[in-house]
Amino acid sequence: MSGAGAPELSVDASELRVAVIAGSWHEEIMSALIDGARATLSESGAAHELFRVAGAFELPLAAQAALTPAAQGGGGYDAVVCLGVIIRGGTPHFEYVCNAVTDGLGRVQLDTGRPVGFGVLTTDTEQQALDRSGRPGAPESKGREAAEAALHLAVVAQRIRESAPHLA
Repeated sequence: MSGAGAPELSVDASELRVAVIAGSWHEEIMSALIDGARATLSESGAAHELFRVAGAFELPLAAQAALTPAAQGGGGYDAVVCLGVIIRGGTPHFEYVCNAVTDGLGRVQLDTGRPVGFGVLTTDTEQQALDRSGRPGAPESKGREAAEAALHLAVVAQRIRESAPHLA
């Protein structure tokens, strides 16, 4: 399984506001991803709010809206955790959506300078997605991992920004 060797990334995130943005396809899988992300955020002390979008393709714009500073008309969140499910079908649609979502979320992270937790499952089968969902009996929880990564990066990025003036 791809989660073997995953790091433990728990942090104190009590000062952070995090948006969880989740698609609406494959509700059984999405519910488990959301539960894993929310449990991690609660355990870390981060304030968080859930927003639902139609599907994975809509995640980048919602993430951008959440991470844009409030003074500029955005949500002003410190980080986002994006959750979605894309299961391969019989057409090239899978590749187009996967590439658009991955590139879009990467661009949002770099353009805003704020963390985007990537919890978008891109699988060949529904069973692979179920195995990564974090539901009871699943060997992995990509919702939890995405939340951990976003929180960890938010804390590390803040430490980097705070230490930069001391190096000059």
